[in-house]
Amino acid sequence: MQKNTVMKFDLITENGNLWAVRYDNCLDNVLDTILDQWNDVVWLRSFFKQNIGDLASYFKITDVNQAIYDTIEDSERLQCLIMDISPDANLEEIFRPLENGRSSEMLLGKEKARLRNTQRHASWLRIYAIKLDPGIYIITGGAIKLTRTMQEREHTLVELARMEKVRRYLLDNDVVDMDSFNDYQQEFI
Repeated sequence: MQKNTVMKFDLITENGNLWAVRYDNCLDNVLDTILDQWNDVVWLRSFFKQNIGDLASYFKITDVNQAIYDTIEDSERLQCLIMDISPDANLEEIFRPLENGRSSEMLLGKEKARLRNTQRHASWLRIYAIKLDPGIYIITGGAIKLTRTMQEREHTLVELARMEKVRRYLLDNDVVDMDSFNDYQQEFI
């Protein structure tokens, strides 16, 4: 990506710990977009009808209406969790390395957030982000993940590509931590 292309980032929480990418000429940032989708019954019905095989085989759910209900409920809980603006909120407890086996920190690590301890089944909602510094994240996208790996479906492969695109962009623009991110933001305001 050329340095003359400008990627925009929206501040999500007042404390500066959570940001979201606003992709090329989009009216909303990616967090607003995915949360809107996850609460849109028409969009969800279409998605689950297209992916009913994965829903049935991986989650043993064949009722599209139940999947829609579960998604909207989980979306609200996940939104409350990541938007928690209390002084003791800790995004480190919510975001985990994208690769389940990764045990060490990496520069601009790829991370995922999902609900844990759900009452029914494991949550299929994922929010993907780049970790700028401990406790500071840039959301790159999100998906309904109905398969074991992201490589198995086109819509999750798109999210992998988006994460890598944002990570590459940050590296190409010498953004490697919060200080350099602040410098970048000042340059393009």
